[in-house]
Amino acid sequence: MGLTGWLRGIPVIDVHEHHMPDTLLGKDVGLLQLLQESYAGWTQERPYPLPGEPPVTLGAAPGGAARWKDIAAYVEGSGTNAAVRTMLASIAELHGLGAAPVTEKNWAELDARIRRRYADPGWPAAVMERAGVTTAISDPYKDPLMDVREALGERYYSVLRINAFAVGWNGESRDHNGQNAWELLARIGVQPRSFDEYLAALALLLDRLPGLHKVGIKNALAYDRSVNFDDVDLGLARGAWGKADPSTAERKAFGDVVIDRLCRLAGERDIPFQMHLGSGLIRGSRPLEAAGLIERNPRTRFLLMHLAYPWSDELLGMAFVYRNIWIDLTWSWLLSPSRFRVAFRQAVDVLPDESRMMLGGDTWHAEEAYGAIGLARRLIGETLDSCVKDRDFRRPDAERLGRKILHDNAAAFFRL
Repeated sequence: MGLTGWLRGIPVIDVHEHHMPDTLLGKDVGLLQLLQESYAGWTQERPYPLPGEPPVTLGAAPGGAARWKDIAAYVEGSGTNAAVRTMLASIAELHGLGAAPVTEKNWAELDARIRRRYADPGWPAAVMERAGVTTAISDPYKDPLMDVREALGERYYSVLRINAFAVGWNGESRDHNGQNAWELLARIGVQPRSFDEYLAALALLLDRLPGLHKVGIKNALAYDRSVNFDDVDLGLARGAWGKADPSTAERKAFGDVVIDRLCRLAGERDIPFQMHLGSGLIRGSRPLEAAGLIERNPRTRFLLMHLAYPWSDELLGMAFVYRNIWIDLTWSWLLSPSRFRVAFRQAVDVLPDESRMMLGGDTWHAEEAYGAIGLARRLIGETLDSCVKDRDFRRPDAERLGRKILHDNAAAFFRL
């Protein structure tokens, strides 16, 4: 048996999803909604516009009912895109088409099958079970304080997305997901009246995480600003407090101070710190932009995400030098399976020990998680098979590493 087949039997601890009740357990879910609310949807409209672009929200089809024209935009307009073809294959397999393509003749029946499935609230859990995911860690960014275990069941833990706190200089400021730090702090009974009290509240916030079944914090600020958090200037940051429109320098300083403080607090409490790198606001999301933050916080365990596509070489160089870096492979293979094969092979060579890699689905619906995890098993298995064939290491070594990536590393890293 090849390693791809062998890996199908390994349970997965999935370190990154966006599973939330309104999407994962949605009632009005059909074929178009599954495509729109996935990375396939990003081929049609980006949900996070660049400065100067109008805001975009992925949602239901105009007028409510799907049309073949809407589906064809994916099947015929973007069908060779990696995220689209992975999602379409997953939907077809799970909903009875097998290996057959989605066509103008069968799409309506496929849509009806999906809607029947989603009438059963147990359907998403059954798909996650079929994907072999025993534990999943979600980033419920629509409600950062959500207890997803309470909402979705015992398969789930979550992380706290901290973007809102890095832009919380006044009671109206919000991050790119519309979250407001002052409102979130009020929910845990904290109403800071000064910047010093605001910084003190961050420790109180992190101390609440275990009670919400949260096992880490998540920095997705690459969609709000640069990931360069250097030049920490407490005085300049203090100048932003309470202002309706702080200067650009004050805004950056405010976020720099808050993120630096959260990193230090996470290190003191042994809380993992996830960070989105690559994509986002593309000019400010390169891995090396975050090097200063990582250097200043050697006790903090950073899980740097997505192989920092397209800058995986930079990320792997940093992970060789800084021993407080772990790598989340998630999303990178959905963006480009061909690039993933190269970067993953390099990661096997470069990373200082076998504890450093883990993975997840990074999805909103169970169908995409199923496809993502299945594709990861295949690409990792094929690459490890080639390593054995090339006599880089033995089959038992490859099996050990594969099990660590799919399960054991995440269990140890998140103390599960």
